[in-house]
Amino acid sequence: MLKIGGYEFSSRLLLGTGKYPDFDIQRKAVDVSGTEILTFSVRRMNIFEAGQPNFLENLDITKYTLLPNTAGAKTAEEAVRIAKLAKASGLCDMVKVEVIGCLKTLLPDPVETLKASEELVKEGFTVLPYTSDDVLLARRLEELGCHAIMPGASPIGSGQGIINPLNLSFIIEQCQVPVIVDAGIGTPSDAAIAMELGAAGVLLNTAVSGAKDPVKMAEAMKFSIEAGRLGFEAGRIPQKRYATASSPVEGMSFN
Repeated sequence: MLKIGGYEFSSRLLLGTGKYPDFDIQRKAVDVSGTEILTFSVRRMNIFEAGQPNFLENLDITKYTLLPNTAGAKTAEEAVRIAKLAKASGLCDMVKVEVIGCLKTLLPDPVETLKASEELVKEGFTVLPYTSDDVLLARRLEELGCHAIMPGASPIGSGQGIINPLNLSFIIEQCQVPVIVDAGIGTPSDAAIAMELGAAGVLLNTAVSGAKDPVKMAEAMKFSIEAGRLGFEAGRIPQKRYATASSPVEGMSFN
Protein backbone atom coordinates (compact mmCIF):
# COMPACT_ATOMS: atom_id res chain seq x y z
CA MET A 1 0.00 0.00 0.00
CA LEU A 2 1.35 3.43 -1.00
CA LYS A 3 0.64 6.03 1.70
CA ILE A 4 1.08 9.73 0.95
CA GLY A 5 -0.03 11.95 3.79
CA GLY A 6 -3.61 10.95 4.53
CA TYR A 7 -4.06 9.13 1.22
CA GLU A 8 -3.67 5.41 0.52
CA PHE A 9 -3.28 3.76 -2.89
CA SER A 10 -2.98 0.21 -4.16
CA SER A 11 -1.18 1.18 -7.36
CA ARG A 12 2.36 2.56 -7.20
CA LEU A 13 2.20 4.03 -10.71
CA LEU A 14 1.42 7.74 -10.99
CA LEU A 15 0.51 8.73 -14.54
CA GLY A 16 0.65 12.01 -16.40
CA THR A 17 -2.19 12.99 -18.71
CA GLY A 18 -0.42 15.14 -21.30
CA LYS A 19 1.02 14.65 -24.79
CA TYR A 20 -1.03 11.62 -25.87
CA PRO A 21 -1.82 11.33 -29.61
CA ASP A 22 -5.54 11.70 -28.88
CA PHE A 23 -8.05 11.49 -26.05
CA ASP A 24 -9.11 7.93 -26.86
CA ILE A 25 -5.56 6.59 -26.56
CA GLN A 26 -5.13 8.61 -23.38
CA ARG A 27 -8.24 7.03 -21.85
CA LYS A 28 -7.23 3.49 -22.81
CA ALA A 29 -3.69 3.97 -21.49
CA VAL A 30 -4.97 5.34 -18.19
CA ASP A 31 -7.43 2.45 -17.84
CA VAL A 32 -4.91 -0.31 -18.53
CA SER A 33 -2.21 1.23 -16.34
CA GLY A 34 -4.17 0.58 -13.17
CA THR A 35 -3.12 3.99 -11.83
CA GLU A 36 -5.10 5.71 -9.11
CA ILE A 37 -3.29 9.05 -9.35
CA LEU A 38 -3.40 11.34 -12.37
CA THR A 39 -1.07 14.30 -12.58
CA PHE A 40 -1.35 17.33 -14.81
CA SER A 41 -0.22 20.92 -15.17
CA VAL A 42 -2.69 23.38 -13.68
CA ARG A 43 -1.67 25.88 -16.34
CA ARG A 44 -3.01 23.55 -19.04
CA MET A 45 -6.44 23.29 -17.43
CA ASN A 46 -9.42 25.25 -18.76
CA ILE A 47 -10.70 26.06 -15.28
CA PHE A 48 -9.67 29.68 -15.74
CA GLU A 49 -9.58 29.93 -19.54
CA ALA A 50 -12.64 28.40 -21.16
CA GLY A 51 -10.94 28.36 -24.56
CA GLN A 52 -8.36 25.81 -23.48
CA PRO A 53 -9.11 22.11 -24.17
CA ASN A 54 -10.10 19.99 -21.18
CA PHE A 55 -7.76 17.02 -21.51
CA LEU A 56 -9.47 15.26 -18.59
CA GLU A 57 -12.96 15.40 -20.10
CA ASN A 58 -12.83 11.83 -21.50
CA LEU A 59 -11.77 10.37 -18.16
CA ASP A 60 -14.00 9.47 -15.25
CA ILE A 61 -12.03 11.54 -12.78
CA THR A 62 -14.20 10.35 -9.89
CA LYS A 63 -12.15 7.11 -10.09
CA TYR A 64 -8.85 8.89 -9.51
CA THR A 65 -7.03 11.17 -7.11
CA LEU A 66 -5.84 14.20 -9.01
CA LEU A 67 -2.31 15.48 -8.50
CA PRO A 68 -2.04 18.98 -9.98
CA ASN A 69 1.48 20.24 -10.52
CA THR A 70 2.94 23.71 -10.66
CA ALA A 71 4.78 23.24 -13.97
CA GLY A 72 5.64 26.56 -15.53
CA ALA A 73 6.47 28.22 -12.22
CA LYS A 74 9.90 29.84 -12.06
CA THR A 75 9.63 31.13 -8.49
CA ALA A 76 8.25 29.92 -5.18
CA GLU A 77 5.64 32.67 -5.30
CA GLU A 78 4.34 31.47 -8.67
CA ALA A 79 4.26 27.83 -7.52
CA VAL A 80 2.29 28.70 -4.37
CA ARG A 81 -0.19 30.76 -6.37
CA ILE A 82 -0.76 27.95 -8.88
CA ALA A 83 -1.25 25.40 -6.08
CA LYS A 84 -3.81 27.64 -4.37
CA LEU A 85 -5.71 28.07 -7.63
CA ALA A 86 -5.88 24.30 -8.04
CA LYS A 87 -7.14 23.83 -4.49
CA ALA A 88 -9.69 26.62 -4.84
CA SER A 89 -11.09 24.96 -7.95
CA GLY A 90 -11.76 21.80 -5.93
CA LEU A 91 -9.24 19.61 -7.73
CA CYS A 92 -7.26 18.31 -4.75
CA ASP A 93 -5.24 19.47 -1.75
CA MET A 94 -2.35 17.27 -2.88
CA VAL A 95 0.15 19.07 -5.11
CA LYS A 96 3.37 18.30 -6.95
CA VAL A 97 5.67 21.27 -6.46
CA GLU A 98 7.65 21.92 -9.63
CA VAL A 99 9.82 25.02 -9.94
CA ILE A 100 12.13 24.82 -12.95
CA GLY A 101 15.40 26.70 -12.67
CA CYS A 102 17.05 25.88 -16.00
CA LEU A 103 15.11 25.97 -19.26
CA LYS A 104 17.72 23.91 -21.13
CA THR A 105 17.93 20.99 -18.70
CA LEU A 106 14.55 21.54 -17.00
CA LEU A 107 16.25 20.87 -13.67
CA PRO A 108 14.44 22.21 -10.61
CA ASP A 109 15.52 25.30 -8.71
CA PRO A 110 16.47 23.94 -5.25
CA VAL A 111 16.10 27.23 -3.38
CA GLU A 112 12.71 28.14 -4.82
CA THR A 113 11.50 24.53 -4.43
CA LEU A 114 12.36 24.64 -0.72
CA LYS A 115 10.58 27.97 -0.29
CA ALA A 116 7.43 26.86 -2.12
CA SER A 117 7.29 23.52 -0.32
CA GLU A 118 7.68 25.15 3.10
CA GLU A 119 4.87 27.61 2.40
CA LEU A 120 2.49 24.97 1.05
CA VAL A 121 3.12 22.64 4.00
CA LYS A 122 2.20 25.53 6.31
CA GLU A 123 -0.95 26.10 4.22
CA GLY A 124 -2.05 22.51 4.85
CA PHE A 125 -1.35 21.02 1.43
CA THR A 126 -0.15 17.46 0.91
CA VAL A 127 3.17 18.36 -0.70
CA LEU A 128 5.20 16.28 -3.16
CA PRO A 129 8.20 18.27 -4.41
CA TYR A 130 9.96 17.41 -7.66
CA THR A 131 13.69 17.63 -7.06
CA SER A 132 17.05 16.58 -8.44
CA ASP A 133 18.78 13.52 -6.99
CA ASP A 134 20.47 15.69 -4.35
CA VAL A 135 20.64 13.68 -1.13
CA LEU A 136 20.84 16.67 1.22
CA LEU A 137 18.09 18.57 -0.57
CA ALA A 138 15.81 15.55 -0.21
CA ARG A 139 16.56 15.51 3.52
CA ARG A 140 15.78 19.21 3.88
CA LEU A 141 12.47 18.79 2.06
CA GLU A 142 11.45 15.96 4.34
CA GLU A 143 12.45 17.99 7.40
CA LEU A 144 10.14 20.77 6.19
CA GLY A 145 7.24 18.32 6.40
CA CYS A 146 6.84 17.26 2.77
CA HIS A 147 4.73 14.13 2.42
CA ALA A 148 6.79 12.50 -0.35
CA ILE A 149 10.02 13.25 -2.22
CA MET A 150 10.13 13.01 -6.01
CA PRO A 151 13.71 12.89 -7.34
CA GLY A 152 14.27 12.72 -11.07
CA ALA A 153 15.96 9.66 -12.55
CA SER A 154 17.34 11.83 -15.37
CA PRO A 155 16.22 15.02 -17.19
CA ILE A 156 12.48 15.37 -17.85
CA GLY A 157 11.33 13.53 -20.96
CA SER A 158 14.86 12.37 -21.82
CA GLY A 159 14.20 8.63 -21.49
CA GLN A 160 17.74 8.11 -20.20
CA GLY A 161 16.57 6.04 -17.25
CA ILE A 162 18.32 6.11 -13.89
CA ILE A 163 21.68 7.81 -14.41
CA ASN A 164 22.66 7.98 -10.73
CA PRO A 165 21.33 4.90 -8.91
CA LEU A 166 23.74 5.48 -5.99
CA ASN A 167 22.32 8.89 -5.07
CA LEU A 168 18.81 7.59 -5.59
CA SER A 169 19.49 4.70 -3.22
CA PHE A 170 20.90 7.13 -0.62
CA ILE A 171 17.71 9.21 -0.81
CA ILE A 172 15.53 6.13 -0.42
CA GLU A 173 17.56 4.88 2.55
CA GLN A 174 17.36 8.14 4.48
CA CYS A 175 13.75 9.12 3.82
CA GLN A 176 10.91 8.14 6.12
CA VAL A 177 8.34 9.41 3.62
CA PRO A 178 7.70 7.78 0.22
CA VAL A 179 10.28 8.37 -2.50
CA ILE A 180 8.61 8.46 -5.91
CA VAL A 181 10.96 8.44 -8.88
CA ASP A 182 9.93 11.14 -11.31
CA ALA A 183 11.27 12.12 -14.75
CA GLY A 184 13.59 10.43 -17.23
CA ILE A 185 12.18 6.90 -17.15
CA GLY A 186 12.16 5.43 -20.65
CA THR A 187 11.48 1.70 -20.45
CA PRO A 188 9.73 -0.81 -18.20
CA SER A 189 13.16 -2.04 -17.09
CA ASP A 190 13.99 1.51 -15.88
CA ALA A 191 10.83 1.51 -13.78
CA ALA A 192 11.58 -1.96 -12.42
CA ILE A 193 15.09 -0.89 -11.38
CA ALA A 194 13.70 2.13 -9.56
CA MET A 195 11.34 -0.11 -7.62
CA GLU A 196 14.07 -2.69 -6.93
CA LEU A 197 16.11 0.10 -5.33
CA GLY A 198 13.24 0.57 -2.90
CA ALA A 199 11.29 3.44 -4.42
CA ALA A 200 7.70 3.66 -3.22
CA GLY A 201 6.42 4.49 -6.69
CA VAL A 202 7.16 5.87 -10.14
CA LEU A 203 5.61 8.82 -11.94
CA LEU A 204 5.45 8.53 -15.73
CA ASN A 205 4.25 10.63 -18.62
CA THR A 206 6.41 10.83 -21.74
CA ALA A 207 7.57 7.22 -21.42
CA VAL A 208 3.95 6.19 -21.95
CA SER A 209 2.40 8.99 -24.02
CA GLY A 210 5.41 9.15 -26.37
CA ALA A 211 5.67 5.40 -26.96
CA LYS A 212 4.75 3.94 -30.36
CA ASP A 213 1.89 2.16 -28.61
CA PRO A 214 1.04 4.10 -25.44
CA VAL A 215 -1.60 1.60 -24.34
CA LYS A 216 0.78 -1.37 -24.45
CA MET A 217 3.49 0.68 -22.77
CA ALA A 218 1.13 1.69 -19.96
CA GLU A 219 0.37 -1.98 -19.30
CA ALA A 220 4.06 -2.90 -19.48
CA MET A 221 4.90 -0.19 -16.96
CA LYS A 222 2.18 -1.43 -14.65
CA PHE A 223 3.63 -4.94 -14.61
CA SER A 224 7.25 -3.77 -14.32
CA ILE A 225 6.47 -1.61 -11.30
CA GLU A 226 4.64 -4.47 -9.64
CA ALA A 227 7.51 -6.87 -10.41
CA GLY A 228 10.15 -4.42 -9.20
CA ARG A 229 8.33 -3.90 -5.93
CA LEU A 230 7.96 -7.65 -5.37
CA GLY A 231 11.65 -8.09 -6.11
CA PHE A 232 12.57 -5.43 -3.57
CA GLU A 233 10.36 -6.98 -0.92
CA ALA A 234 11.73 -10.47 -1.68
CA GLY A 235 15.32 -9.32 -1.15
CA ARG A 236 17.91 -10.05 -3.82
CA ILE A 237 20.84 -12.39 -3.29
CA PRO A 238 24.23 -10.77 -2.54
CA GLN A 239 26.45 -10.05 -5.51
CA LYS A 240 29.66 -12.11 -5.48
CA ARG A 241 32.88 -12.02 -7.44
CA TYR A 242 32.94 -15.78 -8.14
CA ALA A 243 30.43 -18.48 -8.88
CA THR A 244 28.51 -20.35 -6.19
CA ALA A 245 27.17 -23.80 -7.00
CA SER A 246 23.37 -24.00 -7.12
CA SER A 247 23.47 -27.58 -5.79
CA PRO A 248 25.55 -28.66 -2.75
CA VAL A 249 28.75 -30.51 -3.60
CA GLU A 250 29.72 -31.61 -0.08
CA GLY A 251 30.04 -35.38 0.19
CA MET A 252 29.94 -35.89 -3.57
CA SER A 253 32.66 -37.99 -5.22
CA PHE A 254 34.10 -36.93 -8.56
CA ASN A 255 36.36 -40.02 -8.99
